[in-house]
Amino acid sequence: MSAMLPLYPPIAPYTSGMMETDGLHRIYWETSGNPDGIPVLFVHGGPGSGTSPKQRQFFDPARYRIILFDQRGSGRSTPHGELAGNTTPHLIADMEALRVQLGIERWLVFGGSWGSTLALAYAEAHPERCLGLVLRGIFLCRKTEIDWFLDGIRAFFPEAQRQLESFIPQAERGDLLTAYHRRLIDPDPAVHQPAAYQWATFEASCSTLLPSPELVAAFGSDQTALSLSRIEAHYFVNNIFLPDNSLLDNVDRIRTIPAVIVQGRYDAVCPIVTADALARAWSQARYVVVPDAGHSAFEPGIARELIAACDRFARTGAFD
Repeated sequence: MSAMLPLYPPIAPYTSGMMETDGLHRIYWETSGNPDGIPVLFVHGGPGSGTSPKQRQFFDPARYRIILFDQRGSGRSTPHGELAGNTTPHLIADMEALRVQLGIERWLVFGGSWGSTLALAYAEAHPERCLGLVLRGIFLCRKTEIDWFLDGIRAFFPEAQRQLESFIPQAERGDLLTAYHRRLIDPDPAVHQPAAYQWATFEASCSTLLPSPELVAAFGSDQTALSLSRIEAHYFVNNIFLPDNSLLDNVDRIRTIPAVIVQGRYDAVCPIVTADALARAWSQARYVVVPDAGHSAFEPGIARELIAACDRFARTGAFD
């Protein structure tokens, strides 16, 4: 699959740092590409997955000033897996603080999966700071979507869902989210780490149209598994710390911002019905359905559409 991806060549950051917050969190950030280029903020998924060098490669380094950051508790941000002071409003405030620290007036915001959730939440809070939005694998974190992720997904991945469920004692299987959350927040690694591995490898197993052992192995590493599963469960049990349906209800705040929605037809983690609902509510956004793709941004068809959208925006300032 890697050979089929239309990514730009690997690049290294030209600067990076740790941004202090008003609490215990320190946020890792980096910039690469053209220091005078169009600022673009990559918003990673999960929540909790952190960034990776390959994510720089969606953007033309000659045209873009590429900014990656690890959200609270994720990747190289510290403390790792920390839940205190870790809410959607905190993450929005971090994004805005980073924009100010880097001296950026407005930027293109690029996010997939949970990254699409946070990108939408940020844009609705600060529409005047967004040049445009590139959204992939739409997740609005409604109860129906969380229920699908932990249970309904068995319609496509019965083996993976059965493995997730079988880790939990029979008496607790009626509420997998509560059962996993209880274990993931337990301070004892003997309790939280096995639960984290089950959750993270389940998600990775369902994220691509064709099996990807590399993705499963990456998600299953101790560090990624813990932050991904613990922070996801934390956000899910708290309804992402936003009012019900707030992202759809506030689309009017971003209606005039140039936007593209890229969705895999066979995305089992974030099913197309959610992207369809967003596209129907936001008719001004360009909506692209990739017919031969699942959830991952690195599905060849999805990567092609994301890169084409960013290239088009760099040339014209629009996605049409």
